[in-house]
Amino acid sequence: MTRSLSLALLASTALGGAAAAQDVTLTIESWRNDDLQIWQEVIIPAFEADHPGIRINFAPSAPAEYNAVLNSKLDAGSAGDLITCRPFDASLELFNKGQLADLSDLAAMENFSDVAKSAWQTDDGSATFCVPMASVIHGFIYNRTAFEELGLEPPATEEEFFALLDRIKEDGSYIPMAMGTADQWEAATMGYQNIGPNYWKGEEGRKALIEGSASLTDEGWVAPFRQLARWKDYLGDGFEAQTYPDSQNLFTLGRAAIYPAGSWEIGVFGPQIDGAFEMGAFPPPVPAEGDTCHISDHTDIALGLNAASANAEAARSFLEWVGSPEFATLYANALPGFFSLNATPVEMENPLAQEFVSWRESCEPTIRSTYQILSRGTPNLENETWNASANVVNGTETPEAAAERLQEGLASWYAPQQQ
Repeated sequence: MTRSLSLALLASTALGGAAAAQDVTLTIESWRNDDLQIWQEVIIPAFEADHPGIRINFAPSAPAEYNAVLNSKLDAGSAGDLITCRPFDASLELFNKGQLADLSDLAAMENFSDVAKSAWQTDDGSATFCVPMASVIHGFIYNRTAFEELGLEPPATEEEFFALLDRIKEDGSYIPMAMGTADQWEAATMGYQNIGPNYWKGEEGRKALIEGSASLTDEGWVAPFRQLARWKDYLGDGFEAQTYPDSQNLFTLGRAAIYPAGSWEIGVFGPQIDGAFEMGAFPPPVPAEGDTCHISDHTDIALGLNAASANAEAARSFLEWVGSPEFATLYANALPGFFSLNATPVEMENPLAQEFVSWRESCEPTIRSTYQILSRGTPNLENETWNASANVVNGTETPEAAAERLQEGLASWYAPQQQ
C-alpha cells in the first residue's frame, strides 16, 4: 500500500468517524401525548429532512403525571435533551434550579414579542429559557349536528347555558356534557379556568389576587365553583370515574352534545370524528346579558433545553428551527387550536380554529389564574385547584369550603395575601 493511499484511507476513516459523531438523537419530554402521531408524521420529518445528522424522538408522558415525572428525571439526570415548558412558575422553577438553559442568545428569539416571551422569562425579563410555541383558548366545542337535530342555538349567558343543558338532558338522545373528574386537572382546566375569567373579570381579577387586594373567597372567585357544582347533573353516569381520554371518546363518538374544551382538542377531534358530525364552538357564556366577555387565551407551550444535555449544540439547532416562521406555520396548521406566538402572521386553514381565535375580537383575554407567581409555594395553588374543582363537581366539597381551603393555603405562604 502506498503512503498516499494509506493517508487517504486514514483521512477517509477520520471523516467517517466525524460524520458518525454528528449523528445524534434528541429526545423531547412533553405532556402532549395526544399529538404523538402528528409529531412523528409531520413535524419531525420536516425538520429531519433539512438536518440529516439529527434525529428527533418525541417521548411524551401522561398530562397529569408530567410535572412529577419530569422533575424526577431531571433530578436523576435521565431527562431528555429538550423539555416542553409549561408557562410561568413551573418552568421558572426549573430554570432557577439550573435545569433549563438560558436561551436568550438564540437568534430565533427575535421572532417573538415581549408578551409572547413573558411566560418563559425571569421576573425581571433578563433571561428567556424556552422558545414560545403556542397559546390555547378555552371555550366549549359542541356537536353542531346534534344541535340542529334538537333545534338548539349556542348560549350567550349563564341562564341560557343551563336552559340548553336542561333541554338536552330532557331529550335524552345525548349526554349534555362530556367531562370527568377522575384526573382532576380536567375539572380545573376545562371547568374552573374556562368559565372563571367571566366572574373574576380576567386580568383585573388575576392581578388583584397577585397584589393581595382580592381574595379567593371573594364572590368573583367562588361564583365559578357554584356553577361547576351545577354541572354534576349534566355529565352522565359514572363521571367520577371518567378519565380525560374517556371524555374525549364520549364526544368524538357522538354520545355527548357539548365538550368543555381547550382549543388543543381541535386537531385531535377532527380526524377521530372524520366527518361523522360537524363541530362548532362557543365562548364561555357571560353571567348576564351585557356583561363583558373574558376568555382564557393562555400562553401554553414552549420548548427549552435541558441544561445537562450532552447534545446541546444539536438541540439548539432544533430550537432555532422551532422559533422560525416555517415551524410556526407548520405547527399551527398541523395542530389547529394551538395558536402561534411567532410574530410572523400564520394563516390558519381549520374553520373551527378560526372560530376560536375570532373571540379575541369581542372578548378580553387573560391567562389561567394560578400560573404566574401564585403556585410557587406549598400548598401549590394550581394542583390544589385541580382537587378543589373535582371535589366541587363531585359534590364532596361545597364551593364556599373549596374557596376557603384554597385561600388558606395561599395565605399560608404568600405574603400579599397575609395582610
